[in-house]
Amino acid sequence: MHLETSATESTLDDAVSVFVGLRRRLFGIAYRVLGSAVEAEDVVQEVWMRWQKTDRSVVVSPVAFLSSTTTRLAVNVAQSARVRRETYIGPWLPEPVDTSNDPEVGAERAEALEFALLLVLEKLNPTERAAYVLREAFDYAYADIADILRLSVVNVRKIVSRARRHLAADQRESVDTAAHRQLLDAFVSAARNGDVASLESLLTPDAVSLSDGNGIRGAARVPVLGRARVANLATATRRFWSGVDVRHVEANGRDGILLYRDGRPTTFMTVAASPAGIHQLMWVFNPSKIAAFLGSRSRVQG
Repeated sequence: MHLETSATESTLDDAVSVFVGLRRRLFGIAYRVLGSAVEAEDVVQEVWMRWQKTDRSVVVSPVAFLSSTTTRLAVNVAQSARVRRETYIGPWLPEPVDTSNDPEVGAERAEALEFALLLVLEKLNPTERAAYVLREAFDYAYADIADILRLSVVNVRKIVSRARRHLAADQRESVDTAAHRQLLDAFVSAARNGDVASLESLLTPDAVSLSDGNGIRGAARVPVLGRARVANLATATRRFWSGVDVRHVEANGRDGILLYRDGRPTTFMTVAASPAGIHQLMWVFNPSKIAAFLGSRSRVQG
């Protein structure tokens, strides 16, 4: 009896070791498919429960089993999330995730992670998104993706190719990390000083500002379009910047800022920029998403 118990404990220890070793990758897959750190963590927890209950002696490849289970669960959650987001008030943005401790959130390449790109990925259906993420962020073979998504290899190749074209049409050349930080800082400085002219010089003519608040007071419920309107919005509410403590954070592999008022984090903001200037401002006011970002600092280390 003692020997049987020891063997069981040893087997469970092995299961824990394998899962912990792959956890960041699993979280990275789920997060990119869902755009939500909280939902991704829920998926990873469900995968862990299933892994414990699985007859692991017949699993040929733990990484294939766990990746497949994670992807399929994430696709299912994403499909239901699309329905929920139809009732979301105002623009929906992904939950930012802290990447200061794990720059790639488990990816072999930091693909499909930038905040603006995650937003573009939302235009793909969940299966397309999963295929693109597995191929571009984690370098899975087409045959492996076909097994995971239960599709033919030919179909997977078509899906990934179509996703690339779709994303390329919406993507602009991105500036490097140093230039991104410089533009972000310049924007914040000009906005705090009410310097509309400087703001306009930083923005592209077709700049857009998106505010995610799900109906929270003060968050614009429609996208604000155009250089002049975005610049005026950023400076119109001077009291917004009054008394605010601006702290730099790293989110999704890029610099962002977290605004604190009276010691409480209230707003996350980052920008998307090309050599022509800032073309997208993304503001997150939704308290649950701010909390998720703060929670992700410890979550991605697990």
